[in-house]
Amino acid sequence: MKKDCKVPSFPFWVTVLMTRESPKERPTSTPSTSTIPYSSSPSFYMVLKLMVFVIIPFLLSCFIVTASSSCNQLGKDSLWAFYSNLSMSSNPPLNWSTSDCCNWEGIVCDASDDNGDQRVIQLLLPSRGLSGSISSSLTNLTNLSTLNLSHNRFSGILPAQFFSLLNHLQILDLSYNRLSGELPPFDANINSSSTVREMDLSSNIFQGTIPSSVLANLAAAAAGGSLTSFNISNNGFTGQIPISFFCINENNSSSVRFLDFSFNEFSGNIPRGLGPCSKLEKFQAGFNSLSGNIPSDVFDATALQVLSLPLNELSGTIDNGIVSLANLTVLDLYSNLLSGSIPQDIGKLSSLVQLQLHINNLTGTLPPSLSNCINLVILNLRVNSLGGNLSEFNFSRLVRLTTLDLGNNNFTGNLPPTLYACKSLSAVRLAANQLEGQISPGILELHSLSFLSIDTNNLRNFMGALRILTGLKNLTTLTLSKNFFGEMILHDLNIIGPDDFQELQILALGGCNFTGRIPAWLSRLNKLEVVDLSYNQLTGSIPPWLGTLPRLFYLDLSVNLITGVFPIELTRLPALTSQQVNGKVERTYLELPLFVAPTNASVQQYNKPSNLPPAIYLGNNIISGSIPIEIGQLKVLNQLYLNHNNFSGNIPVQISNLTNLERLDLSGNRLSGEIPASLKSLHFLSYFSVANNDLRGEIPNGGQFDTFTASSFEGNPRLCGSAVQRSCPNQPTGSSADHRHTRSKKSLILGLVLAVSFGTVFIISLLILWILVQRDHKSRRRC
Repeated sequence: MKKDCKVPSFPFWVTVLMTRESPKERPTSTPSTSTIPYSSSPSFYMVLKLMVFVIIPFLLSCFIVTASSSCNQLGKDSLWAFYSNLSMSSNPPLNWSTSDCCNWEGIVCDASDDNGDQRVIQLLLPSRGLSGSISSSLTNLTNLSTLNLSHNRFSGILPAQFFSLLNHLQILDLSYNRLSGELPPFDANINSSSTVREMDLSSNIFQGTIPSSVLANLAAAAAGGSLTSFNISNNGFTGQIPISFFCINENNSSSVRFLDFSFNEFSGNIPRGLGPCSKLEKFQAGFNSLSGNIPSDVFDATALQVLSLPLNELSGTIDNGIVSLANLTVLDLYSNLLSGSIPQDIGKLSSLVQLQLHINNLTGTLPPSLSNCINLVILNLRVNSLGGNLSEFNFSRLVRLTTLDLGNNNFTGNLPPTLYACKSLSAVRLAANQLEGQISPGILELHSLSFLSIDTNNLRNFMGALRILTGLKNLTTLTLSKNFFGEMILHDLNIIGPDDFQELQILALGGCNFTGRIPAWLSRLNKLEVVDLSYNQLTGSIPPWLGTLPRLFYLDLSVNLITGVFPIELTRLPALTSQQVNGKVERTYLELPLFVAPTNASVQQYNKPSNLPPAIYLGNNIISGSIPIEIGQLKVLNQLYLNHNNFSGNIPVQISNLTNLERLDLSGNRLSGEIPASLKSLHFLSYFSVANNDLRGEIPNGGQFDTFTASSFEGNPRLCGSAVQRSCPNQPTGSSADHRHTRSKKSLILGLVLAVSFGTVFIISLLILWILVQRDHKSRRRC
């Protein structure tokens, strides 16, 4: 803030200057209309002089005085100490190069102190890529009202006196950093005015309990009407949630509007005390270990708009008193142990936008009053024990509903026709109930529908359903598994028109006991990424055109009656041979998660298609022939199941090229030869089985093979090695090998000695023979 420039009293000479006449003579004739008339007021010439000699110099002096003021030395030194603790990794670096710290990036100053220097009141450096520790020097900034260092990479513990800042801070935001350790206590000797309005320590690595001295300070701020928001979510805090510090005070005048304790390690019951928080709008404490009942005084906090307590261990019933929270827009109580029925008067919560009660033990039927919640956008009651005839519930008033999940309950009846009035629906899951009948053309009213899951019911007439569903032009996910039992799936290419299902990415038709062949109309679905036809009675061979689907990366044909060979074309699937093509797999989130259990892992949840493992499941069929060596081209493949078929021949060495492979099952075939030692290079391989084949030789040692148990190799009596505790017959032990090596060495030396000896004797013999011949020749000449 600049200094005020007081207007000075003009000296006498200025007054004279303003009243003197012009040195020019007074005109004697009346000027023309274009001439400025003379008057007794100061002339233009005098005003100009006044500006040049008085006003302009005065303004310049004000500017110079103002420009000369800067931040006080204590503030500058404190900021430099903070700066010295930073790791210089921000890009671009902080612009703190000028002499006046009030001009530094992220610094705001206020009016000058008694010495004419400005005081630092705000330090704002969010999302600047800063790292290092937070210096204790910041506690010297006694006029600091806002400290925002959020979304950086600060680490370490907070300085011991850090919370002395609460004496004057109004906003403290350290969220989304890497700060750790326990919070330091508040110095009780400091006379705090408790003016803090917002405190956000979320998304760090803090642990332990919150010091009572800090909570007492915040309680004083709440009682004094300043504290509005407290967020410590996504840390490791323990103990009981300290509700009483924020809501219980003498005047019941708590100003708190937002409390977030979620994603911590809080335990025990939720204490009473929320009732007096008359202004509380959001209370979030999900993803902890809270137990017991929901305290009834929560329902006295009638300003509540968000009540979120998911993924705890809360038990008991949902009290009907909850309907007094008339302003409630979000009620999230999922993944608890709640029992009983949904409150019959829940329709009084007409402002509800999101109701999520899934994964509990709720019973009873859908309350008819629920149809009065006309603002509902998300309704999720999945995985409970709710029942009743679903077609009797009136969905027609829920016109804003976009997501409906009633899966894994006990609902009966037909698909509810009133559901088709909810024209905003984009995702519907009615899976794992006891619904029956057929899919009617009325479903085509849901023009925005992109996710439809009705698997595990008693639907019939698959081909009729298929022809109807082709009219849903925005459909991306269709799961109808475990319905239509024993029906035939028609093969004809023309069943699907060239413009049908052109957005479809996920198709699941497993467990229906379908007869027939792999349908040719699948070849027209160019955006298919996931196909599940498992647990049927499909016959015939794998069609080569499957290898031409440009985005297919997950194929499950297991548990069928498929014959023929492994087609080479399947080894050319673009999304499994090229990481670049696989990178184009849909990365957006699904409207509802998928639950896939290729190996009975029914708890697996996938929130987007790209989370599914790149996989080929062909197990439990009658496929014969050899495993093609071209299989090494599937470099993106994560899981390969060829178990329980009639594959023969050797295990291709080229499988070692599948460097992303995590699971490989070749068990229950007629494979022969040795296990390629190169498979040791598959560093991510966590599951491997070649059981019940005709393999022989030594099992490779090292790498992931040291982690596989004997069950991975059982049923191969000619395999040997430490994994099956069977020594290889041609493999010498360590001591015998050393003995043979020593004996071989001795034999070599002996052979060399004999050779040298024989050579020496031979040469000497030749020499003696030559001497004798020469003597005999000489004696004859003498005769």
